[in-house]
Amino acid sequence: MTKSDLTRRSLLKTGMVAGAGLALPTIFTSRASAFTNNPTGKTVTFGFTVPQTGPYADEGNDELKAFKLAVKHLNGEGDGGLLQTFSSKALNGTGVMGKKVQFVTGDTQTKTDAARAAAKSMIEKDGAVMISGGSSSGVAVAVQALCQDAGVIYMCGLTHSNDTTGKDKKRNGFRYFFNAYMSAAALAPVLKQMYGGERKFYMLTADYTWGWTQAASMKQFMEGEGWSMVTDVRTPLASTDFSSYLAPVLSSGADVLILNHYGGNMVNSLTQAVQFGMRDKMVNGKQFEIVVPLISELMAKGAGKNIAGIPGSSNWNWKLPDAGTKAFVQSYGKEYGVPPSQAAQTCYVQTILYADAVTRAKSFNPCAVVEALEGFKFDGMGVGPTVYRKDDHQAFKDVLVVQGNEKPDNEYDLLNVKQITPVEKVMYEPESEFFKGGNLGQCNPGA
Repeated sequence: MTKSDLTRRSLLKTGMVAGAGLALPTIFTSRASAFTNNPTGKTVTFGFTVPQTGPYADEGNDELKAFKLAVKHLNGEGDGGLLQTFSSKALNGTGVMGKKVQFVTGDTQTKTDAARAAAKSMIEKDGAVMISGGSSSGVAVAVQALCQDAGVIYMCGLTHSNDTTGKDKKRNGFRYFFNAYMSAAALAPVLKQMYGGERKFYMLTADYTWGWTQAASMKQFMEGEGWSMVTDVRTPLASTDFSSYLAPVLSSGADVLILNHYGGNMVNSLTQAVQFGMRDKMVNGKQFEIVVPLISELMAKGAGKNIAGIPGSSNWNWKLPDAGTKAFVQSYGKEYGVPPSQAAQTCYVQTILYADAVTRAKSFNPCAVVEALEGFKFDGMGVGPTVYRKDDHQAFKDVLVVQGNEKPDNEYDLLNVKQITPVEKVMYEPESEFFKGGNLGQCNPGA
């Protein structure tokens, strides 16, 4: 039995386990316990890097709201949110190891250079002991590498590229969000059931690490279901007008369009595809269909009625019936008056998981935190039992297949959960085809 088999069996059976403000990083003098930004005062600083401008700004805005709410709950303010349902009971609302949590923020602009500069400033000038956030895998990969070199923990925000915990994985980095492989593994059999076999698909793909790995994953899994790819066309992340990319689709012989786009890019490309009349066409004797492999509530809202009937996958949905989801939706709703998105839930959970790991480890030393998170099994956060696999720091849990709601009750009722794909259907070996290369390396405490 392989290590992954043991992880899978354990997950399915149990599902849980029971100085800020200084000008430069502070470091212990003892070599045995030295690490960057040891918080010696009464506070500890977290750094949150989010896209406040650019194509993923809507996601970033929700992430920032969630980060602020997580800090409130850690400090004992509000109703406690997911601290009420989290299977680990280490946190008690008195901060982290008796220190009040404060935070700094920076705009990534959905650009790697801006994101690295923001994270670097937080570490070096603000004394941040942990960095989180981001809505782009390009940003996540860049900031994760920076944190590895600086000797702080990076709790990845919204990053879906296989590479984040594949060839670009780092010992100091952890991802709670699912990945492109998992989306394709969950979606492929559902799409075949919905639209039949022997389909021909055309892909438009965001031209960066996430798009590349999403397209490769969809190609493999859809071809495994008997579909065939016509072509995969790359589109710049900065694109807002996709008309020139959409025009050739209907003359290509394809009867399905797969949009490997996210955020504002997806809203624009889907809207324009509908305006082109694609959903009203018959091709190869079949109704032309559109698929968006990764869908968020915020994208659905931006797309409006165009999202109706469109299938995809999500990391989480606010309508799930579990206690953790209900607690978070209630808490977030009280604070902001709207349901949270999957981006918000992801970043909130990552903040809580970091604080919990510090508390269980009884240390802010990043290497102690790494040890506390590797192989950690937990529940109560939504989507059921979850494990942080030691081999690659990828979280494994069930995956949602969603579909745009044809008859929404309100402006937030835009996605229905069509299927919950069990975790064992989306698991893979750490060195499988899409995850070869790279090495976690050693934990870096930074001193």
